[in-house]
Amino acid sequence: MRKQTLQSIVRFLLKTLTDTKYYGLENVPKNGGIILALNHLSYFDTPLLLVNPVRADITALVTTKYKEKALIGWFVRSAEGIWINRDVADFSAIQEAAKALKKGLALGIAPEGTRTKTGGLQKAKPGTIMLAVKTGMPIVPVGITGSENAFHEILRFRRPKLTVTFGEPFLIPPVEPRSRSKVLQEWTEILMRKIASLLPNSYRGIYADPEM
Repeated sequence: MRKQTLQSIVRFLLKTLTDTKYYGLENVPKNGGIILALNHLSYFDTPLLLVNPVRADITALVTTKYKEKALIGWFVRSAEGIWINRDVADFSAIQEAAKALKKGLALGIAPEGTRTKTGGLQKAKPGTIMLAVKTGMPIVPVGITGSENAFHEILRFRRPKLTVTFGEPFLIPPVEPRSRSKVLQEWTEILMRKIASLLPNSYRGIYADPEM
């Protein structure tokens, strides 16, 4: 199935089965490489990004463990997603993601690396910041709510309320090699707090810092 066809189907299903709203669309550049860094609640998150109203050219990094799930594997391939093995240093996936960004595409990525089991933000990995440093592309923080219960609500013939909020884009300054590890961790913390600021307190998890 062509990506555009899949997007049309997903857009129709979301409109019919859910109450989905997008906020902060003015923060998403209409063209050029951009990293969309989101909190990861459920399988619903990728479809929500796929049909965002600004960037139809979006792709996403998706863990290879989903390849074993027939429907999700088909969806990711149709959506032209990029598979990444989270259990190893998957340099080929990072190179593919970097190429997509340099072509001017939008790229969705979850800094946490996996879905949260509590609904709250988990400890993030530095991969998103590393990719931003490598490519020089800006990051747009993204906060999603409601998707963790979406399937359950739909099966009970209810329309789940889903929100996707885009924060202001920001750039990572050049990183000195000798302080690389420390700086990557610091910017990862900053990124996650930016994502947390777009979410209700109950979703902020370990980043629910009152000093934010």
